[in-house]
Amino acid sequence: MSGHHAHDHEHDHAHDNHYSDMQARVRALETLLTEKGLVDPAAIDAIVETYETKIGPRNGARVVATAWSDPDFADWLTRDATAAIGSLGYTGRQGEHMRAVFNTPETHHLVVCTLCSCYPWSVLGLPPVWYKAPAYRSRAVLDPRGVLAEFNLVLPETTKIRVWDSTAELRYLVVPMRPSGTEGWTVEQLADLVTRDSMIGTGLALQPEAAR
Repeated sequence: MSGHHAHDHEHDHAHDNHYSDMQARVRALETLLTEKGLVDPAAIDAIVETYETKIGPRNGARVVATAWSDPDFADWLTRDATAAIGSLGYTGRQGEHMRAVFNTPETHHLVVCTLCSCYPWSVLGLPPVWYKAPAYRSRAVLDPRGVLAEFNLVLPETTKIRVWDSTAELRYLVVPMRPSGTEGWTVEQLADLVTRDSMIGTGLALQPEAAR
């Protein structure tokens, strides 16, 4: 079973099938430097991948880990995610207005932007390529369980999947369930278990043995 949070996408921001002026300049510069043999495209790809999957999502990982560790913060995150996240210093463009949704054994949350690529950059870093792909944007709503299976995430049939449609005005952070066996862990230790995909909803938090 899935729910879809509908919204009006007539807002002012760049869609993924058009480059902004800055994106066009960056792409032109990258092409020029590559042609002159001054940069290695593979090295650029590696750097982007690092920011997408490791450096960027660390902000969100600390937010989730703090919520796991501090019930008062978790309650604040539930009531006013923008303020709670801002208290940790994570604010800025593409993440001004946030809502946190908490996974439970009964409900799993999945975030998508159906018409473009709204994404909380200040919390999760660079959006992954697949998040902007038309296939993900459409199928996440029509067949969320099938999409999750393609990410190797197979949920029990009794678990409801709720799909949240991100907008320029409101973006979402999924708080995955805290893995068992992490009692007494510090926020930094817990943050190592929180992945970018788990905060979008296409994955789960890592198990404790993965951080050892």
